[in-house]
Amino acid sequence: MRMLQAYVMMYKTRILLLVAGVVCGWFFFVHSTVEVSQTQVVHRTAFSQQVSISGKVVAAKNVDMGFAQSGRIAAVYAVVGQRVSEGTILAAVENGDARAAVMQRQAALETQNARLSSLEAGTRAEQVAVTESMVTSSRAALVNAIRDAYRAADSAVHNTLDQFIQNPRTDPRLLFSVTDTQLASRVETERVSAEMMLSTWQRSVAILEIGNTEDSIREATHNLAQIAMVLSDANDALNHAIPNLVTTQATIDTWIVSTGGARTAINTALSLVTADAAALDTQQKNLELEQAGATQEDITAQRAQVESAQADVASAQAQLQKTLIVAPFSGIVTIVNAKTGSIASSGATQISMVSDGTFQIETYIPEINIVNVKVGDPAAVKLDAYGDLQFDAKVVLIDPAETVHDGVSTYKTTLQFTAADSRIRSGMTATTLITTAYVPDAIVVPKAAIYEKDGRTWMQVKNDRGVVERAVTVGAVSALGSAVIESGIVEGDTIVLNPKK
Repeated sequence: MRMLQAYVMMYKTRILLLVAGVVCGWFFFVHSTVEVSQTQVVHRTAFSQQVSISGKVVAAKNVDMGFAQSGRIAAVYAVVGQRVSEGTILAAVENGDARAAVMQRQAALETQNARLSSLEAGTRAEQVAVTESMVTSSRAALVNAIRDAYRAADSAVHNTLDQFIQNPRTDPRLLFSVTDTQLASRVETERVSAEMMLSTWQRSVAILEIGNTEDSIREATHNLAQIAMVLSDANDALNHAIPNLVTTQATIDTWIVSTGGARTAINTALSLVTADAAALDTQQKNLELEQAGATQEDITAQRAQVESAQADVASAQAQLQKTLIVAPFSGIVTIVNAKTGSIASSGATQISMVSDGTFQIETYIPEINIVNVKVGDPAAVKLDAYGDLQFDAKVVLIDPAETVHDGVSTYKTTLQFTAADSRIRSGMTATTLITTAYVPDAIVVPKAAIYEKDGRTWMQVKNDRGVVERAVTVGAVSALGSAVIESGIVEGDTIVLNPKK
């Protein structure tokens, strides 16, 4: 009997332990479910679809500039940090010949225009007389220019070169040593030739008459070119001269200055002879036209001459432009490599500049995000240098071709600041938030509350009966972790933020 009672007590004890275990398990299960299931009541709010990227500030415009042709740099007008306007000349190589060519072509154009005007207006006897007088005057001016050219050449040789040449008329020898012996020998030989040329030219000038100038023009231009070559070689020799106790560097520097002045005088004389010869030629042609009378064919032909002269001017100006570095836009000079007196190679960078006050951001957006970005999208920019300070910008350019960065296809995107700000500088690191879509009133939920199952999109909603699943339609999605629900969820629903799938 006692044994039976013992078995009954053991059985009851086991039943109680089992019931206690079930109760405790239910309690802990419910308690755990309540703690894990986080919820949120849905409200309508504004939604922004945004892309967060990093990039670098660059100038909207930047350019590296050099000379289009080689030459010795004559002047540098720019310094680093200088603000310059569009069209400002920043540097130039020696261009006396190019400037003279422009002047000559412009004079020829003016002549052709004058001739056309004369043809169109018709010619009177009084005008013919005036033109004949102008021809005579032009011939006289040309004769004077040739005589002046001879005097300039004679002075350049006997008053300038002979300062540093011993026995110039018989056995020329430089009064200084030169590192380039061939150059020294060439200068001495050219001095002998110059003496013979001047002697012949002097006789021609002495018998020069107003009525016969064509041969004199050719002789003058040829002789001036020869003197210019002698002076150029002499200048090079002086620049390579070796100073000594007798011929000091100060003396050599004085000769260099004197030689430079002589070269200028020769170039001026050549320009005057050329210009006066062109003017005489023009006046003579004008006279011939006036004496012959103009026809419509003549006028048409003259118009073609004007167009040709205009093209010549444009060509000469283009050649002159190759000797200059000109600011293509207003901005700040950032690099100046050009040095006066040095030789500039064609195409080598001499001066760089950036636009003043207008900056952009260059960044690379992965292909997964670029589909949402378009030109015109607004952006908020924070520069590392200024912490949380925000600047406004917008997308202005998206490259159509990909750029691979670290094995990922990206697309170069350019944003421009909407307002100039002196605090923004090229090279700063920028964190940019681009707004690619904006919905002012939408059902917005965390992306973590959305999941896929059986080929559909779901969310879990908590109500009085517990947690239920609802199929939803997802609209725009933000890279910052939120999404727009277009259907399936309404305002006031309580959604589960960490649904059990």
